[in-house]
Amino acid sequence: MINNRRVLIVDDEIEIAELIQIYLQNEGYETELAHNGEEALELFARSTFHAVILDIMMPKLDGLEVCRRLRRDQSVPILMLSAKAEDMDKIMGLMTGADDYMVKPFNPLELVTRIKSLLRRSFQYNTMHAPAEAPDHVLRIGPLQIDKSTHSVQVDGRALHLTSTEFNILHLLASHPGRVFSAEDIFQHVWKEKYFESNNTVMVHISKLRDKLEQESGDKLIVTVWGVGYKIEG
Repeated sequence: MINNRRVLIVDDEIEIAELIQIYLQNEGYETELAHNGEEALELFARSTFHAVILDIMMPKLDGLEVCRRLRRDQSVPILMLSAKAEDMDKIMGLMTGADDYMVKPFNPLELVTRIKSLLRRSFQYNTMHAPAEAPDHVLRIGPLQIDKSTHSVQVDGRALHLTSTEFNILHLLASHPGRVFSAEDIFQHVWKEKYFESNNTVMVHISKLRDKLEQESGDKLIVTVWGVGYKIEG
């Protein structure tokens, strides 16, 4: 189901880009390479890609700006690469819309595993073909209508653009109104990986999701229970 997906690899270090390409092609993925931000956007505009691996430090347009532009109207999974390990760089990458982040040097096998995980989460809802009107596939909570079969969200009837990761977090919270999920709970449900206490990925994605929901609805739909986690009231 995941293989034969097309992945855009964007890195100005040619050896690294080609190494990633070899590992992904060995797993059955189709790949294209870009070596600067402008080239990446041109390739993306001309073709369909199911995931993007995006270096931060690049000439012409850096990875953060490329990520911002893609996120204006795209929900494609984005994994960012950086030679910097500081938390602030990771947070900046995630705040611009990236779904995951790896620091160079990295294990290519781990990168392939991360891409597989991103694609699995992105496409798990789109592979369902049950009718959208079936009650089991639509959650209604407050002003939200969340359609699992079409991977779409409406706020008071208006479409809300979310990344696949944001959608999965929202669907998890809305499926259990009133229940408090810790950051560890959310990470293990959505990322399906082991959680580490220093990991602030959930916090960053919750912040982006909350901002989008509040901007559209005017209400604080996701509530922080300090010291415990996050919830949506029924």
